[in-house]
Formats: sequence, C-alpha cells, structure tokens
Amino acid sequence: MRLLLIGFGTVGQGLAELLLEKEQILTDQYGLKVQVVGISDMLKGSIYNAGGINLQQALKLAKSGKKLSEMPDNFDGDAVSLITTADADMIVEATYTDIKTAEPATMHIRTALEKGMHVTTTNKGPIALFYHDLAKLAKEKGVQLLYEGTVMSGTPLLNLIRETLAGCTITEVKGILNGTTNYILSEMEQGLAYDDVLKKAQELGYAEAVPDADVLGWDALAKVTIIANTVFGEQCKPDDFPCKGITEISSEAIADAKSRGKRYKLIGKVWRDGNTVKGSVAPEEIDMSRPLAGVMGATNAVTITTDTLGDVTIVGPGAGRNETGYSALVDIIHVGGLR
Repeated sequence: MRLLLIGFGTVGQGLAELLLEKEQILTDQYGLKVQVVGISDMLKGSIYNAGGINLQQALKLAKSGKKLSEMPDNFDGDAVSLITTADADMIVEATYTDIKTAEPATMHIRTALEKGMHVTTTNKGPIALFYHDLAKLAKEKGVQLLYEGTVMSGTPLLNLIRETLAGCTITEVKGILNGTTNYILSEMEQGLAYDDVLKKAQELGYAEAVPDADVLGWDALAKVTIIANTVFGEQCKPDDFPCKGITEISSEAIADAKSRGKRYKLIGKVWRDGNTVKGSVAPEEIDMSRPLAGVMGATNAVTITTDTLGDVTIVGPGAGRNETGYSALVDIIHVGGLR
C-alpha cells in the first residue's frame, strides 16, 4: 500500500508515528505493508521516492522545524504535482480546513480520485461542501473515499454508523461535536468566567488564538453538515442550518441550570422530521440523567437514535495528534483489506 501524505502537520505526523509503531501489527494481522512514498506540505516542502521515504528522518526534520526538502528525496513541486506524478495507491489529505472554499484540499482529493487513487481525509471542508460530487467521482473511478477523521477525530462515529449499525434506520444524531467548547462549559461550572476559561483553554492548546471556529459553533456546524450529507443522504451546505455558539452563556446561567438538574452543552444535531432532514448547532440544557450530560472536559460524545436498537451513545476523544492520525490509519486498513 503506497501512500502519499498531503499535509505534514499535527495529523500527518501523528499518522507517520503510528505507521512506524504499528508496522508489525499491520503485517501480522492484516497482511498489509504500508509504504509512504511521498509527502507534501505547504510550509515544509515536498519529498518523493518510489521506493519509500525514510519516515523517521522526515519526522525528525519536521519536529525540529526544518524543511523536508533537506532530505535527498526532494521533490520540486506542490501537492497537486506530487499526486499527478507519483506512483501511489492512496493519499491521506490532512491539510488545513477552509470551511468556506474547502480548498486546496478539494483539488488534492479530486486530482487523486481522477487518477484512480483511494483517498482518506481528515479535512472537514471537502466533505461538508462537496461530498456527493467527490463520492460520485470515487465510484466512477472504482476507488474508496473515506473520511472517518472529519467527525470526532479518532472516535469511530462514522464507521460505527456505516458498518456496525448497517440495517438500522437512523432518525437522529445528536451530541457534543467540539471538545474545546465542552471543556470551557465544564470549567465554567466551577464558577469561572468565560473569558478566564477561554484563556486557559488557549494556554492548554485546546483553543486557537482566534477561537471563533470553536466558540461560535462553526466547527460543530461543519460536522453537522457532514453527518447530514453522509448519514442522511442530504445535499446541504453549512449555511443551511442555524448555528449559535457559547459566547453568551454566563457562569450564573450554568449554575442555575445545574440547580434544576440540567447541564449546558453545545449540541450539534441532525434529525429527520417527516420527509425533511433538519440540523442545528446551539447550546442546550441537557438533563443530568442523559448520557451526554455526564461527558466533561475536552471529550466528544454522540447519541444515535435508531429504530432497532433505540439510542446508542459513543464517547471518545474529538481531537489530538495520535487520535486523528488513528482515524486515517483505520481508513488505510479498510482500503488495504479490500484490495
């Protein structure tokens, strides 16, 4: 299984570390020999070797802030050039997310699919905005388009729905889709002010310097859109759904809810209302008896309502280097098992 890693930041490096760590398991349990033949990163440069690159050396350079182009396998070209030129079976698209245009990730994915390469992506933009077009292209080319890491990171929500809950009719998917906001609300329950908790979240690396994508609900909105499109078969854009973040919630309001046996959570949900599929992101008061209310800190959780099993709740990490890298690894194993 010859891979191209498109994007070699947190996710790409996390996957590279897992490929080295799990090399023997991949061979012994899945009969799968994974070989990274190329890497392209907008800041770090590009490398390519049809015989396989030295992942350990690439990781060492990336962690020290040096360019990948310092390696002997320097490739003089951007990601699209590498995808077009390389002899590879699959790309891992893990560049930054642009939820407004979904570029350059969509161009990377489309180029790979057109060439007949499998794709896994952790990038929310292309799946939120162009899922059906890309899925159609993948089907035409006889390859797989997988995207487990776009929702709940390494926690296997989408695989659970697609495979383990196959045959169930799903009427609602509802939950905590953003760990940063869940951490902030959890800390505010201790009586701390929003601004103070946000600063702490930024210091811990949970929130960006400009935290709008998290606290205004945009990140959760992208994931709601992905669920609507991939699970419910809709053709929606993020702008189709109402979205409200947590910036207006006070510690006093949180305390009041708790006194009534409820707890504030930023909830993203998609549900079927008759023949219509609806979605939203907004803070909700969740009864303490419900599983979602007990999920604290930077953790994600989703309750899937089905006709056959009732409610099924999955809880796990929604971010992280190894966690998101793991989601790509699962997709690689899935494709490798089909070949």
